[in-house]
Amino acid sequence: MIRSDISILVIDDDVNMLSMLEKLLKRSGYTIETTSDSMKAMSLVEDKNYDIVITDIQMPRATGMDLLKHVKDLQKDTMVVMITAFGSVDSAVNAMKAGAYDYVSKPFNIDEILALLERATQQRRLQREVEILRQEVERKYSFANIIGKSKPMQDIFALIQRLSHARSNVLITGRSGTGKELIAKAIHYNSDRKGMPFIAVNCGAIPESLLESELFGHEKGAFTGAVTSRRGLFETANNGTVFLDEIGDMPLGSQAKLLRVVETGDVRHVGSDEVKKVDVRVIAATHRDLKELIKQNLFREDLFYRLNVISIHVPDLKDRPEDVSILIDHFLKKYGEQFGKPNLQITHEASACLMRYTWPGNVRELENVIERSIALSSGDQIDCKDLPEHLFQTKSSDMIDDLATDNMPLSEIERQYILKVLQRTNWHQSNAAEILGIDRKTLYRKIKEYNLVQG
Repeated sequence: MIRSDISILVIDDDVNMLSMLEKLLKRSGYTIETTSDSMKAMSLVEDKNYDIVITDIQMPRATGMDLLKHVKDLQKDTMVVMITAFGSVDSAVNAMKAGAYDYVSKPFNIDEILALLERATQQRRLQREVEILRQEVERKYSFANIIGKSKPMQDIFALIQRLSHARSNVLITGRSGTGKELIAKAIHYNSDRKGMPFIAVNCGAIPESLLESELFGHEKGAFTGAVTSRRGLFETANNGTVFLDEIGDMPLGSQAKLLRVVETGDVRHVGSDEVKKVDVRVIAATHRDLKELIKQNLFREDLFYRLNVISIHVPDLKDRPEDVSILIDHFLKKYGEQFGKPNLQITHEASACLMRYTWPGNVRELENVIERSIALSSGDQIDCKDLPEHLFQTKSSDMIDDLATDNMPLSEIERQYILKVLQRTNWHQSNAAEILGIDRKTLYRKIKEYNLVQG
């Protein structure tokens, strides 16, 4: 087995013991450094990260316990193995309490120490994998990776930053496909809770009879099929975040039980009277109008105000058209790499078609269209022929129905249509020109010709 990725520092003032360990561990494939000077070892761990440190407890100048504390202060994930004199149980116990991974007593069996190091190696590799995954999750869900240069999206980014140290519950509203869960994850992974669980549950996808058990847990025998006790999602997410998607679809009976947890942090398993405390931040999301549901007695007003401490509305993609072009570029890069087409481009005509479309399915629909187009494209660029047919069936009159009349000159229709496109893109002239199917110079000339002014 390859072990050269595991670096070990061995410290022992007994030079014979030190030499024996060095030969043994090198022969086993580990990357080894040794020193008989505990003070020098202090300096080494300051300059370099080690996966495992093996140190004798009894040494002059600095003891093994001193070294253990120094290592843990600098490199908390380093596995420290203590070597103790035969029968020195108290010192071994103290070392374990201080953070040592394990200990061996002199004289030790070679197989014993190799087995111990193999366990430490596996745990250290697992720690690395977890750290890599954690960093990847943080990168993926940091607000910088939610795509949008429009003012509404920039305002959301700024709000996520301000929420980083807050504990308040959040309600995210917006139509399906706008990215509400992505924003919920960005809030969590940019907060003080980022190292703890993020648990998502779709309140509309779980039958009412199972929702309470899913959220709060149940005891064995609490209902038919409950063959074992089970923790609920709120317990699993303790010290982290629970994301309640489509909260507007939650039945009223479940809303009352959720309110108790949100207000008090008290969780009670189905079939149990025992109350357990949890510390959970709740982020809820919905595409429905909760205030209207309250009027219809379909949603509890008290729960609404508990959840709606901080509100975030995610606008439709059609209301932030300046984001379409950078989303196209983002998804081209993302799926181009996945499909082995990293240099894939999109033609001006195809891009203009995507810019003109109103995207009723929002960002999710745009992402699906780009993924499909890349999968089906045969050349080095996406053309109109690679796009779904329904994109071309959108009526251009959607934007100008209120402009054209029997008596309106064509020039006036053109003037008002150009003005509408400019307003829709917040006067982003590159995006407006792409939607109009003209170059920027022509658009600039039209703006001057029609004396169009940003209002």
